[in-house]
Amino acid sequence: MKVVIVGGVAGGATAAARIRRLDEQAQIVVFERSGYVSYANCGLPYYIGGVITDPNQLTLQTPESFYQRFRVDMRVRHEVTAIHPEKKTVSVRNLATGEEFEEGYDKLLLSPGANPTQPPMSGLDDPRLFTLRTVEDTLRIRQFVVETKPKSVVLAGGGFIGLELAENLRELGLEVTIIQGIDHMLLQLDPEMAAFLHAKLREKGVRLLLGHMVEGFASTPGGIQVKLKQADPIQADMAVLAIGVTPDTALAKDAGLELGVRGSIVVNDRMETSLPHIYAVGDAVQVRHAVTGENTLISLAGPANKQGRIAADNICGGHSRYLGAQGSFVLKVFDMTVASTGLSEEAAKLAGLDCDKVYLAPANHAGYYPGGKIMMMKVLFERDTFRLLGAEIVGYEGVDKRIDVLAAAIHAHLTGPELKDLDLAYAPPYSSAKDPVNMAGFMMENLKDGLLRQFHWDEVDALPRDGSVTLLDVRTPQEYANGHIDGFQNIPLDELRERLGELPAGKPVYAHCQSGLRSYVACRILAQHGFTCYNLSGSYLLYATAKRHYSPAPTADPCGRQLP
Repeated sequence: MKVVIVGGVAGGATAAARIRRLDEQAQIVVFERSGYVSYANCGLPYYIGGVITDPNQLTLQTPESFYQRFRVDMRVRHEVTAIHPEKKTVSVRNLATGEEFEEGYDKLLLSPGANPTQPPMSGLDDPRLFTLRTVEDTLRIRQFVVETKPKSVVLAGGGFIGLELAENLRELGLEVTIIQGIDHMLLQLDPEMAAFLHAKLREKGVRLLLGHMVEGFASTPGGIQVKLKQADPIQADMAVLAIGVTPDTALAKDAGLELGVRGSIVVNDRMETSLPHIYAVGDAVQVRHAVTGENTLISLAGPANKQGRIAADNICGGHSRYLGAQGSFVLKVFDMTVASTGLSEEAAKLAGLDCDKVYLAPANHAGYYPGGKIMMMKVLFERDTFRLLGAEIVGYEGVDKRIDVLAAAIHAHLTGPELKDLDLAYAPPYSSAKDPVNMAGFMMENLKDGLLRQFHWDEVDALPRDGSVTLLDVRTPQEYANGHIDGFQNIPLDELRERLGELPAGKPVYAHCQSGLRSYVACRILAQHGFTCYNLSGSYLLYATAKRHYSPAPTADPCGRQLP
């Protein structure tokens, strides 16, 4: 059997190695357009910033090492220019010599990836304008930074690449501006969760222009000008276009393969395309979203690697199936960690799902153990069934652990209340006896059982201030003095039982504290004294950050205690 693979990196290189492990006799040829067949895409910004100092560390395998280990014929700087399904051949151009030839196959695997999105606009040929997708792109940017020593950079796009570059270039001392077309960083996050990220970026000196569209670029004597729609242009020493990626599917289209979302390659759960003997994996393929069941694009390394393995299994006569992707990710932004899995609230509503959510702000480990830091968690669920739909976490240590647990729970089709039953590892330096994931389960169980009524940060300002409802802040007087929501009266939780007479009977109470825990306790007290009480989910911490992009010190305790 002869297998030709178009494209290396995550999907193609994984498939090549897996095929060899399954079939020692197979002839495997990989054509890679760039000069690097297997490299760490996610590490590229860190080489630009000098965190990774040796460019060789970016290369996971060379053609020589791949051949030595797997006897795979890796041909870099070779571009496949056409597919001929009727002949079972591909046309190839050697980019180093210009030679053109045809290569036959028994099975063909397409792993072309995606290209940086470049909408039609002026100035894309400016030498100070860069994109970042390949090792060659990385080396060009690093060389420019080292040799010309720019003082300022504009990043067009607030996704993964834009944020990672912002951190690395800012750490090098550059003035960094991020322009984002929507009103918040990271499309995968909801706006109120992204607000914590905005606060961190601004704290680190990154300028954010949210809700602005880039219209083009122009060369100037001092650098590059970034043109904005309905706003003044911005001058910088360099710019990076990072507004997303587009599936690289020209080959597939010309060959007559069925295309789907945004021109991606349609595949079944065996990674087979619409034409026999041709498979496809990675950023170029349409996948099923594991939560909604809808067709989508998810350009992440994890799914690409899994798809490469599955395609290889089936090429070799196996019966592996791809179950879809949740879009789980984790991202480092300075000392902050941002993570998500499944659907955002915006995506759930677009999918027509009736969803609700809980917010909580637990510490990453036991409160009595030194160094605890707060994370803000949002867990989304289907209103009637409590089926888990997604989760977002912004914080510091321990974020990655919790998002992985929640990702596994969604994959296993757990309901929200079942999170309380998970037997998770505990020791004071790592967690609390009631892990934050368990706490989210307790909250959803309380909602299901009617022990908790809640309202949300975006409903606060619409609450009447005419005395028809009681607005209650149960934090300490010092916390209240440091900042409070207009119209909320302050009765500390520990004084509430003795001051119940100050609350008008028969009127609903809307309560909040710093994170939602003390106000939940307040609501339980009030409910047993005849009041109807609603708890502000995420409480003042979320409200203040979402409304004002304010970020409190990460060592603050959400329960009002002072951490050691």
